[in-house]
Amino acid sequence: MLSFIFRIFFIFFTVKALSQDINKGSLEYLYTRGDSLSINKQTFKKALIFYKKKKHDSSYAYSSKGLLSAGNVEEKDILNYIQGSSAIRKGLYKKALKSLSSISKNSSYEFLKNRQLGITYLNLRKFDSAIFFLKKFELKGIEVENVDVNKDVLHNLGLSYVHKKDYIKAKEYFQKELKLIESQDTAATIRTKMDLANVYYNQYLDDEAIPLFIEAYDLAKLFSDLELKQYTAKNMAVVEKNRKNYQKSVDYYIEYGRWKDSIWNRDKIWELTEKDKQLAVAQKQQEIVLQEEQLKRQAVVQKSLVIGASGLLVFLGFLGYFYRELKSKNRFITQQKEELNVANKTKDYLFSVVSHDLRSPINTIKRQHEKLKRQLKNKEYDAVSETTNNAIALTESTSHLLNNVLHWSLEQNNQLSFKAEEYPLKSLVEQAVYNFEEIAEAKNIALTTMLEATILVKADKESLKIVLRNLLDNALKYTGENGKIEVKTYNDSEEFSTIEIKDTGFGISEEKLAKIKGLEDLSIDKINRSEGVGLGMLLCQTLIKKNNGKLLIDSELEVGTTIRILLPNASA
Repeated sequence: MLSFIFRIFFIFFTVKALSQDINKGSLEYLYTRGDSLSINKQTFKKALIFYKKKKHDSSYAYSSKGLLSAGNVEEKDILNYIQGSSAIRKGLYKKALKSLSSISKNSSYEFLKNRQLGITYLNLRKFDSAIFFLKKFELKGIEVENVDVNKDVLHNLGLSYVHKKDYIKAKEYFQKELKLIESQDTAATIRTKMDLANVYYNQYLDDEAIPLFIEAYDLAKLFSDLELKQYTAKNMAVVEKNRKNYQKSVDYYIEYGRWKDSIWNRDKIWELTEKDKQLAVAQKQQEIVLQEEQLKRQAVVQKSLVIGASGLLVFLGFLGYFYRELKSKNRFITQQKEELNVANKTKDYLFSVVSHDLRSPINTIKRQHEKLKRQLKNKEYDAVSETTNNAIALTESTSHLLNNVLHWSLEQNNQLSFKAEEYPLKSLVEQAVYNFEEIAEAKNIALTTMLEATILVKADKESLKIVLRNLLDNALKYTGENGKIEVKTYNDSEEFSTIEIKDTGFGISEEKLAKIKGLEDLSIDKINRSEGVGLGMLLCQTLIKKNNGKLLIDSELEVGTTIRILLPNASA
């Protein structure tokens, strides 16, 4: 019989609760009442409109403001529901619990509140509470006609019972969900079959579990979702390992590693960059040929005019005119050649990053995999975990570099989507910090925030996320154990608001700091890679400048680094 410690491995693929928007029919009453209540209340109206449009950052911000001036119980109930539901979508589960719990008892929105509370408690791993509220929603019978919502509720109930180790109940709900899934919904079929297989596997019913794992794996191989390919391959690796089929297990682990291997991403980036470069070169060359042909035609016309001119004055006039035209065209061609040179240097720089900066980690990952294979073959199981963790850390670091290369490539080719809009700064920073809390906890680093709730900035949200991820990643990377990282926001002036990231890390030398500050006016063709100037900070400077902001850095060796991002305030 297989050991329980290996079997419990599968459970962690299904921790996160599924959540779908409740169908329009069940929200119709809330929308109708909300529209009638928001006639003379602009903040309330905006919160409702943004929620209908699924713009959860804005609906979260405006519902918070609306609650400060809500006039009656029903207004507060609607705004608390909007704020709680938006918080779930933003991953702020404790805030969602507080908002949803504030909805008055026995209100008209009780049935909506129950399902959202069930989802919230499941993500907070309070499974008894999750079951209580999800069953209240299920028994109410409000959503009988909505298949998607029924699948969602059944799946979340199944997950709750899995974590409580009540596998009979979990099996019952996953089987009900499987019956509702349409045949063309491959992703849902794969996930549910894996969940059901986990239930069997943890009851040691291998004859029922393993065929489901195999079926999910075969479906994932034909499906486009890379995450499902990774999970199903890893499941098969553990199954074969527990069956003592070690060679097959190694093969599945290698396949799992191949899906995660950053070489795949590197090749895609290289292919994209090469195609863009070839297209740019071809376009520029075609433009140059057309310009040269046009200049030849103009020279013929000029010659004809000279021959046909009746007097020296007319001849000189036409000659002067065509001379100016020729000079203007030559300047235009020279400018285009310079632009082409910059494009080529950008391409060469990106190739340099891919070929040099990635060579060492890729080779190291390869050696780690070879070491892992050798350890498995020699049954050195105690060393497998350490080797795997080292490989994962290297892969994450390489993935971060690849993301920077990709974003820089897209930005340089004007393919990076950019749309400056008004956003609440607090929720945007909260989400970025939330993604690094586990890493900080693992390194025993105190990651704290002090965020003002009323700040609205005008910026492109996605490019700002890229900047925050880079800066927080650097702060964690260069801060040792028991260090501190403080993130706060405040109004710098009527024109700008500030995000400040302060760490107690190793600091930056004056020489290196001068080079980083010089990035503000530095272009790709002037970078000397031998001086240690990285792509990450150049990307941050470029994106902040594109957002009409500023990036300021102060640092002292062995004391720490303070980085301030100044962003333009939203118009009143």
